[in-house]
Parts: sequence; structure tokens; C-alpha cells
Amino acid sequence: MKVAVLGTGIMGQGVVRTLLHEGHDVTAWNRTRDKAEPLGGVGATVVDTAREAVDGAEVVVTVLFDGEAVLGVLREATSPVDPTAASDATAALGTSADGPVWVQASTIGAADTARVVDLAAERGVPLVEAMMLGTKKPAETGKLVMLAAGAPDLLARVQPVLDAMGAKTITAGDSVGQGTALKLAANAWIASVTAAAAQSLALTRTLGLDPQLFLDAIEGGQADTPYAHIKGASMIAGEYPAQFALDGLRKDVSLMREAATAADAGFDTSLLVALAGLYGTASDRGHGGDDIAAVHAAFTD
Repeated sequence: MKVAVLGTGIMGQGVVRTLLHEGHDVTAWNRTRDKAEPLGGVGATVVDTAREAVDGAEVVVTVLFDGEAVLGVLREATSPVDPTAASDATAALGTSADGPVWVQASTIGAADTARVVDLAAERGVPLVEAMMLGTKKPAETGKLVMLAAGAPDLLARVQPVLDAMGAKTITAGDSVGQGTALKLAANAWIASVTAAAAQSLALTRTLGLDPQLFLDAIEGGQADTPYAHIKGASMIAGEYPAQFALDGLRKDVSLMREAATAADAGFDTSLLVALAGLYGTASDRGHGGDDIAAVHAAFTD
């Protein structure tokens, strides 16, 4: 399929490479073109504007940092070329019948997802969401878990792209926003287990032992998880090459708190508050652009 990928950060670059590997025709755009330029060397078409990227696409995938970025790009890509002409806001994307399906893959929270849904409806843009569960390596190898939601007919149209991006697709519901809800819950687990591993490793060292002993102790038991060993190795080495940037997860924890509070269902946000503090401390200590394993710095620096 002809796919436009808007946003070529850590995850976006992986998505572009995977789609190309699976035979899709990919156009890539990033606000800072330098970040997209290397993708031209592996077969992507790199363009200067979001409007150019979506022209002729069958599927548009947004892999951007936050809600404002998604909303801004959607406006840019769907605004009339001549603002004094008839107000056909879908000039770039075409009508919902013949234009591309917009796949919102950025973690932007419940409130901004609702804003995107409203803007897409206003512009006549067919919209689904497919949250990406995974980090840099799964994105580069097509091993993400896709958390999808939207009208079944639209999801069917984009399924070849989701199949290329992920090892499996879980459909959370037929309303855009349900995939976001599932992603927030999944990332709450990631934030928790990463911080818990950091705490245990730091505590082991504080009590005078080699932190590797903690990983050895849980290995193969019911409390074990491969994730603890992957992130734990990084924590012990004190090296944090970004697979999932700490400030990105810090942003997501904030979105979890906002969504839970807005739901007004008596949900206790105490753990989310604690996680926000830990990731915030690590970020303040200079690790915002490092991998989430750098939350270890909140216990040790």
C-alpha cells in the first residue's frame, strides 16, 4: 500500500523501515527534515510538508509526540490550498470515500484523542487509531502489538499496514479512544515494572550486595519477567540508549492521571502520582532523553 508516515522520531523511523521491508511504498515527513533524511537512503520518499506526504496515500500514520502535534499536522494536511476558495477542507486527503484512512498511532491521551476525533469529523477524514505497544527494536522488526479501535470497515482497510507494523493486533472497540484507553493501561504496567526493577536493584546495592543477585534470584520464578533482565542490565551498566525515551513515558503517566481523574470513577491515583515523581526526578537529573531504564537514577543519583 502507499503509506504516509508523519513523524520520524525513534518509533517513526522504525515504522518506516518495517513498512519498507514489507513492501509498502512509504513517504516520510518530519517537522525537522534532518530526522527523516536518512530514511531516503533505505527507500522512503522524504518530503518537506505533511500535505505532500499525504498526497496520493492510501493510509496515513501519525507517530508524533503529543496531541497538539497531531492536531496541528491534521490541520495542515487537510486545509485548503487556497483558503479563499470553497471550504473543502479535505482538499489534500480527498473525501472519506476515496481518501486515505488516517491511523492515529501517537499516545496523546483521552482528552486530545477526543479533540482529534472532532477535528477529523469536521474535515471529513476517516479516522482509526492503532496504538503501538513496544519500543524501538519491536518497531524496527515489525514486532509491535497494535492496539486498534475504530469502525470495522476502516480497520479492515488498514489491516495490511497494521500487520506489517506489529506481530498482532488487538481490537479494543469500534470507537476511537478505546485503543488509547488500553494503551494507557498497558503503559501504566510498563512504568510500574520498570520503576520496581530499578528500586530492587538500587536497594540490593544499597544493602551491600551485587545488584545482579536480584536478577539471579527472580530468574525462572513466578515473579520473573524478561523485561526486568533487559532493563536491569541497562541499569546495572548505567547506560541508557533510548528505546523508549523517559520523558515520553513521563508524559504518558501524566495522561494516565488526567484520564483517570476525568473518568471520576473513584480510581486511586496514588501509584501514578508516585511514578510521576520518580520519572520526574530522573528527568530533572538529566535523563529525560535517555531510555526509561534511567528511572534508576531517581533512586541512586
